[in-house]
Amino acid sequence: MAQPRRRVTGAGPGPGFAELFAALPVAVLVVDPESRIVHANAECETLLNLSERAMLGQPLAAVMQDPGVDYPRDNHGLSAFDTEIALARGGSVRVDYVETLIADHPGWRTITLHHAANSRRLGHSADRAAAARAAIGAAAMLAHEIKNPLSGIRGAAQLLSKGKGAAELTTLITTEVDRVAALIDRMQDFTDTRPLHLAPENVYPLLDHARRVALAGFAQQVKIEERFDPSLPTAQLDRDSILQVVLNLLKNACEAMRGQADARITLATAYRHGMAIAPAPGRPRQPLPIEICVIDNGPGAPADIADHLFDPFISGKPEGQGLGLALVDKLVRDMGGIVQYAREGTPPMTVFRIMLPRGTA
Repeated sequence: MAQPRRRVTGAGPGPGFAELFAALPVAVLVVDPESRIVHANAECETLLNLSERAMLGQPLAAVMQDPGVDYPRDNHGLSAFDTEIALARGGSVRVDYVETLIADHPGWRTITLHHAANSRRLGHSADRAAAARAAIGAAAMLAHEIKNPLSGIRGAAQLLSKGKGAAELTTLITTEVDRVAALIDRMQDFTDTRPLHLAPENVYPLLDHARRVALAGFAQQVKIEERFDPSLPTAQLDRDSILQVVLNLLKNACEAMRGQADARITLATAYRHGMAIAPAPGRPRQPLPIEICVIDNGPGAPADIADHLFDPFISGKPEGQGLGLALVDKLVRDMGGIVQYAREGTPPMTVFRIMLPRGTA
């Protein structure tokens, strides 16, 4: 078989195709219409523990498992996040698998492999599910131990308000009691294990409502733009839950950009053909093509907590309780989807990406 790599080498001044391809910071394979490997860069050699020389001309199946064999591509690419890929030489590697068709070369495709350990696309890891279960137990215990005495404390504060000079002290007590009660109410959200009412919904009226609520309140000084896919089908979701999720993400974005003169948020939607993920380890991948993004031009999460943003009690705010994003993650998982955090683009933007199932009758 002729070596197609010679036909695509760059020409002219500056680095050619081979140099640019080799320098890519992520593992990339190029596969021809017969599913034979014709290029593999250095990162791919490291990830698969196999040299490019050994891979060239080999069927993809002779090197690694194709995660899309049981999933229809429909002439589109394929994305499979946090998936276990079996290697032909034995063992496996957990990666985000993204396959893209090459438009002007029918049948050709590129395969990008992001090592899951290095990815900040936070999906359904076993650690996160365990953390959520721990949070449910903690919330139930604290609600039982703390909330019952609060009514007595508030009543005592109200009695004190009748005494001379006690008004300022009782106002302080009442305010703090209300603050603790609000915290307990938020934690109790984790104890609600009732199934959500899922139904096919048009996401646009819900996103518009969330946008108007934000602009009337916490986002009055922030520009909120829309970048919508006009052909987006319905999504399978719970109306109240998705509103709570989007409002929480909008509020987080505003707080992250507090004091920033050019603060800007973009609400974006897209339909991702071939997007699939396993809802839990050992379970089959499910299609999640409906994408909703909340994007802001703030500084992003601190590096030391970026990989744990959705864990309970983790927060980058001095006054934060670390429950908002954990609840977002729980609600999205309850709707059968995933939520991810990333820094993308130039200049870097903060992206919270929600992936949901398509609506079913």
